[in-house]
Amino acid sequence: MDSYQFSFEKLEVSQLRRAAVSVASNLAEGTTRVKPKDKAHFTTVAFSSLMEVFNQIIIAADLGYLSNEDVIKYRKQVQTLSVKLSNLKTSQLKGVSKLGLLFWSLFIPALSQRLIPLS
Repeated sequence: MDSYQFSFEKLEVSQLRRAAVSVASNLAEGTTRVKPKDKAHFTTVAFSSLMEVFNQIIIAADLGYLSNEDVIKYRKQVQTLSVKLSNLKTSQLKGVSKLGLLFWSLFIPALSQRLIPLS
C-alpha cells in the first residue's frame, strides 16, 4: 500500500490537476474555432476531462483520502458542470449563439413592420 500511496500522492494528484486544467483549456481552445462542429469537439474533450476528474475523486475516496460526504459534494458539482457542458455542446451544434438569438429577436420584429416613406 505504501508504494501506491506514493503513486497516488505524486502521480494521481498531478493527473487530477492536469485533468481539471484540461476542462478549462479545451473550453478556451474551442472558443477560438469558427465552425460549430469544431467548437463542439472541444466541448466534448472538456466533458471527457471532467469525467476523468471525477474518476480521480472516486479513486481518492476508495483509498481513504476523501470522505463519502466529499464525494457527494463533488459529484453534485460535476453533475452541474456536465449538464452545462452538454447544453453548450447542443447550442454549438445548432450553430446559434446567444448574441445571434438576441440580434434576430430584435431585428426580425423590425422587418415585419410596415415601412413608412421618409418624404
